[in-house]
Amino acid sequence: MPVLQASNVGVSLSGAELLPATSISLRAGSSTAVRGENGAGKTTLLRVLAGRLRPSKGSATLLGHPLDERGVAIRRHVAALIEPPTLYPDLTLRDQITLIVAAWAGDAGSRGDTEPAAWAGFGTEAIERFGIGHLADRFPHELSSGQRQLVSLAVTFARPGSVLLLDEPEQRLDPDRRGLVAEALSEARAQGVAIAFASHDSQLVARVADTELRVGAAVKP
Repeated sequence: MPVLQASNVGVSLSGAELLPATSISLRAGSSTAVRGENGAGKTTLLRVLAGRLRPSKGSATLLGHPLDERGVAIRRHVAALIEPPTLYPDLTLRDQITLIVAAWAGDAGSRGDTEPAAWAGFGTEAIERFGIGHLADRFPHELSSGQRQLVSLAVTFARPGSVLLLDEPEQRLDPDRRGLVAEALSEARAQGVAIAFASHDSQLVARVADTELRVGAAVKP
């Protein structure tokens, strides 16, 4: 059974088609690269999959439940980096990660309405895993654009989840740092996480994707 499934989902706004009818099925321990030209609807699809945007047509479910980011199951199981996360300006990077980990501590399996998340995440080790441990005592305004992207990734991977949704996780990163992204994605996949990520980086796609999906049409690996 797919962890997350969308059937012919499409999004239109004021007569403009933001996402053509698209189907995707994410299974535990698999990774799908979402490909397409700029403006094709990749980000819109990820927002639908995260429950942040209701499709104009079609349907999407997580573990058989309708997608809605306000639902307990969605928040527990789906970790998404689509827009940069909000960072507290008066908290250091170490504080930001500690807060995220504390917020999710003990949550998995604490309620009977959904099963526990598949993966515990990197926890407080996330800053080391993305090579920014030496920046742990810096505040958000002291970080470069590339460093902020690494922080965004660390915040996303620090928490538990069964699904990872990432919009161009490689952006603003040099080749070495992109390698860290590939390693993190591969580890999450090995732990049973279902992954969908939009990317223009052919090397990253070749390294971690089991399948590719072009918006509106599936492509075999």
